[in-house]
Amino acid sequence: MNQIVAIVIAVFLIVAIVAFFISLYNKLVMLKFNVEKAYGNIDVILKQRADEIPNLVNVAKQFMAHEKDLLTKLTELRTSYNNTNDSDRKTELANETSKALSSFFAVSENYPGLLSNNNFLELQKRVSGMEDKIADRREFFNDSVNLYNIGIHEFPNVILAKMLGYKDKTLLDVSNQEKHYEGVQF
Repeated sequence: MNQIVAIVIAVFLIVAIVAFFISLYNKLVMLKFNVEKAYGNIDVILKQRADEIPNLVNVAKQFMAHEKDLLTKLTELRTSYNNTNDSDRKTELANETSKALSSFFAVSENYPGLLSNNNFLELQKRVSGMEDKIADRREFFNDSVNLYNIGIHEFPNVILAKMLGYKDKTLLDVSNQEKHYEGVQF
């Protein structure tokens, strides 16, 4: 009788351990797919923004000859963004593009001819609209990334996450311009 009880307890423990690891694995998979879903939602707008960069550069070239480095950087960022499939690298490039676009629009204020150009104003308006959409979706994306990053570092998840090769994901930055609201820095 004792042998049967020992076997039942052993089987129960094995089933409990397997169920525990299955539960951990499923949680990590859910977190990973939530990040991918959130990135898919924001990637569409980031791609649209990247597609507007050549138009902005072409219009601005006529007026901003002294800002060649900035225009070249924007073009290179767009090309890099379009040529990578790694979501972390795309997020880093999107963060860099946001900073470069902020600089671009700040510098454009020094060129009255550019600011009076209808094509430029229309492009600026479209890019600003996309920036608003990015800001709306960034919160969901960053929440998903934050939950994922926490999830892969919690114990005992960290053990399974390391075995599966899960790595931290990159957050989508909030631009300095967005950190200031009516002169108040957050």
